Amino acid sequence: MPRSSRRLGCPPTTRCGPIPAPGARSCECWSGFSERDTATASRAGSPCAALGRAHPGRCVPPRPGWPLGRRVARPAGPSRLPARHVAGRAGPPGDASPRARGRGGDAAIAGPGRDASPSARPHRADAPADPRRPRVRRRWQRTGRSRRGTGHSEPPDVLGLHEVATRAVRVTGLRTRVLLLAAALVLAFGGVTARLGQLQIVRYRELSGLAERQYSRSVALQAQRGPIVDRNGAPLAASSPAESLFAQPRAVGDPVRVAVRLAPIVKVPEEELHAALVSERPFVWLKRRLPPAVAASVRELREPGLSLVPEPLRLYPNRELAAHIVGFEGTDGGLEGIERAWNDTLAGTPGKAVVGRDALGREIEMQRVLQTPAAGQGVMLTLDAHIQYVAEREIDAAFRRTSARAAMAVVMEPRTGDVLAVAIRPTFNPNTFLDVPSRDYWRNRAVTDPFEPGSTFKVILAAAALEEGVVRPDDRFFGENGAITIARTTIHDWKKYGWLTFSEVLQNSSNVGSIKVGLALGAERYYRYMTAFGFGRPTGLGLPGESRGQLREPPRWSTLSLPTLSLGQEVSVTALQMVTAFSAVANGGTMMRPRLVKSVFNAQGRETRRFEPEAVRQVIAPETARTLTRILISVVEAGTGHNAAIPGYAVAGKTGTAQKLDPATHRYSRAPGVLSFVGFAPADDPRFVMLVMLDEPKNEKWGSEAAAPIFSAIGREVLRYLDVPPQDTPPLQIVSGPGPEPVAPRVRLVSSSDSDPEGDGVAAIMPDLRGRPLRQALSMLAPLGVRVEVSGHGSVVKQTPLPGSALAPGVTARLVLTPSSRALQRGEANP
Repeated sequence: MPRSSRRLGCPPTTRCGPIPAPGARSCECWSGFSERDTATASRAGSPCAALGRAHPGRCVPPRPGWPLGRRVARPAGPSRLPARHVAGRAGPPGDASPRARGRGGDAAIAGPGRDASPSARPHRADAPADPRRPRVRRRWQRTGRSRRGTGHSEPPDVLGLHEVATRAVRVTGLRTRVLLLAAALVLAFGGVTARLGQLQIVRYRELSGLAERQYSRSVALQAQRGPIVDRNGAPLAASSPAESLFAQPRAVGDPVRVAVRLAPIVKVPEEELHAALVSERPFVWLKRRLPPAVAASVRELREPGLSLVPEPLRLYPNRELAAHIVGFEGTDGGLEGIERAWNDTLAGTPGKAVVGRDALGREIEMQRVLQTPAAGQGVMLTLDAHIQYVAEREIDAAFRRTSARAAMAVVMEPRTGDVLAVAIRPTFNPNTFLDVPSRDYWRNRAVTDPFEPGSTFKVILAAAALEEGVVRPDDRFFGENGAITIARTTIHDWKKYGWLTFSEVLQNSSNVGSIKVGLALGAERYYRYMTAFGFGRPTGLGLPGESRGQLREPPRWSTLSLPTLSLGQEVSVTALQMVTAFSAVANGGTMMRPRLVKSVFNAQGRETRRFEPEAVRQVIAPETARTLTRILISVVEAGTGHNAAIPGYAVAGKTGTAQKLDPATHRYSRAPGVLSFVGFAPADDPRFVMLVMLDEPKNEKWGSEAAAPIFSAIGREVLRYLDVPPQDTPPLQIVSGPGPEPVAPRVRLVSSSDSDPEGDGVAAIMPDLRGRPLRQALSMLAPLGVRVEVSGHGSVVKQTPLPGSALAPGVTARLVLTPSSRALQRGEANP
């Protein structure tokens, strides 16, 4: 039995005979059919199904090979279909409508569209079943397509099941569309919620900042930078109120007119201003740190798009004085010297203010200050401005006289390690630090430029040999008549010598004698003392760019290394290292760490930090230091350092003449190299240690001729300034006797001097007294023999004659004094 007949329960013998009258409902094939069965309803359009419902009792089982969609009758109870599906759907006999013909092709329905009469063509149901007859399907059945559009009408839906099925499909499709729409709405709402959460929670800080910057701008309020003063409180660097000018190009109405009006006020070319005013950037600086008077003139222009912001002006009242130590400040902080090394302490804490913007993006009045700037702290140095001035004066004169490549003098107090002066040429003015031919002018050569010291390094050899007991001052060495050969290399003396004691070796700076002492000492011991004196490592002064020099370890030495190191070659040192090492000898063998910063004080002048002197190590024994000092005194009194002598004082020191290595030939050049002198005075109680160095002077050949006289000139002035009495001054004799007239003993004139402090017939030089208290200024002018007129009280802000001027006999010095705080506020200390 076909699968459809078994599913419907139709008896296999039931056949549909001749079509009875329409409306009969006794066909058992459909007694159990349910209109709600959508699966059956979708297959209820076959001709057999239509015929069975319209003509009960004529149900025909499907022939073998018929489609499974055809329905056959099954015995069942009375039909449960409504009468409208039976009576109203089937037409009269002969009706040629599609409804009368049916859909499945199971039984032929007579009509005009098929045959003229029912007898004209036998009904398909009366034809005998021929299993060999091929299955015939209508074209719309074969393709599964509707007959609409092909010129044929649809098969009749006798029971209306097609409408029921269509309605159910429509309900199902509507439900699907509603669900899809709801899902889309849920997804859209979820996406919007997630986006709002991201904007309001995750990116809250970022977006709020963008919104705030759109309608306002944060402006940094520069803090007052702390001052830099010398050991006596004299200002070396100070800050004065100033304002910086900037522009918002988008808010500038007429850039050409603004540039023309602004150029003569701020001293900037019109072309440069115009290029800045038409820039695409929202913010451009036009001029930084304008003086108050210039800022007031700019404010009077009332040009839209131009604004001023407070930014203190850094002043260096002494111009070139101690420029390499003090350094200078750039746009964003210190760039060199103390200004850079102590920038965090000097800079303070900047403040913050909010400036509003209008609808056009132009800035309006300042709305509120979020953070008040905190002024920076001041730094007190160990430098002494007067000693610094004297050293720079003498070094500058020697630099010009000798046409040297560079010149320097470093003065240190041996008992504390305090650096009293560092004078370097060439130099620069920190107020206009960009106006230099080269940035080499900014370099602090005393700490950054190592050099081969030459014969001054023989003092280190002597200290090691004496400490180790290798030699004694009276030990004798043969000078080999001025030449010695080591490893097929001949080293000459500057003069032929025979037998010399060890003291005479240093007095005459004998190379042959020094080599013999070095060979006796040995490489390991010599290297140990060189490192103990601080060579090969930074001193820890705290200035940027300090060099450690160059000192190789003994395993890397060659056969000639020990002899050449004994002469101060094959080793490079800085001027500060050399002064520190000599200070150890002058201080009884105790090395002190160099100190440049003495203390830090706040804006009220109260000290917040203090740096005490620090002893590094005991390099040699005090007795060894005293023995070496006596030998160095003989060097000045009877040896090569005689030009360094200071009348009335015992001076200990050593000259040095070092050749430079020629980079082309890799040999030492015969041209003048580094000429130097290192010494201290007074020798029995040293108050200072000084190094004087000239680099490649054009018309000098020996350190004893070029550097030693500079040492004497500076040392004489320093001892006088420090009130150190001469050692050979006879005690004052008090004479008393009866009578009204004073009794005077017979006095013999030993020496005479005029007002010239140099004693060489040249007029005295007016010192720089600005920033000094009255008492100190008067003490500095007293040895010059000038009259003084004083106006005001406090510190000197103006002086006549100007610093560095020659003082003619009988000249009067006029000093104008003002309290320090008022002077700095008005900027009167500016040169």
